[in-house]
Amino acid sequence: MKSLLHALLLAALLGPGVATAAEFVIPHLSAAYSARIVVAHCDDSQCSGPATIELRDARTQATVQRFESEDMSILLDPKKKPAVNVLNGDQSALIVDDFNFDGQDDLAIRNGNNSGYGGPSYDVYVYNRTRKAFVSSDELTELASSKLGMFQVDHQRKRLETLEKSGCCWHLTTQYEVVPKRGLQEVYTREEAVNADGEHVDVTVRQREGERWQTRTRRYKTSQYYKP
Repeated sequence: MKSLLHALLLAALLGPGVATAAEFVIPHLSAAYSARIVVAHCDDSQCSGPATIELRDARTQATVQRFESEDMSILLDPKKKPAVNVLNGDQSALIVDDFNFDGQDDLAIRNGNNSGYGGPSYDVYVYNRTRKAFVSSDELTELASSKLGMFQVDHQRKRLETLEKSGCCWHLTTQYEVVPKRGLQEVYTREEAVNADGEHVDVTVRQREGERWQTRTRRYKTSQYYKP
């Protein structure tokens, strides 16, 4: 909190013509929540630096919980507002979804560009019914910080999906199930690797079946697999 107050005071002293602190109100973050964001540095197109996030009850506007981000690091839309709840975008400030499939809203807060290739990273909080509060999830935060941006949520199959890559020629998709009281369990991977000759790509799929893995690999011509 002190770092944010210091940044806000510095921005005020610097005056107009430079990036200054800004406040945003998100009235419809989800059916249950609205939010207020105060971020230290903003210009016409982007914000960055320390931020405080106030999660509010959407009906009463009472404060539910407060959070901090060391670096909100977001682009602003044409209306000068931060994007929210964009799972397949790279600049969403806040994401509300049921990440652990327990029927409760959870929260991801943008915190810098620390994922693969300088992509967006997130601190993830899950709602704890016993505490009646959002608590930090180290496991989900790691998942949202070490791959290619925020993980995707598959509600139908109750899985989380991440992407990884190395240059143009290696891609990995991984799916996880959330096992109660045990955490994440990897259940599926799909690896695409272009051969050294550049003419073929090997696609290896691994599928967890109980305690065992089934693996199959198929080879395709690169020109056919990666069609324009």
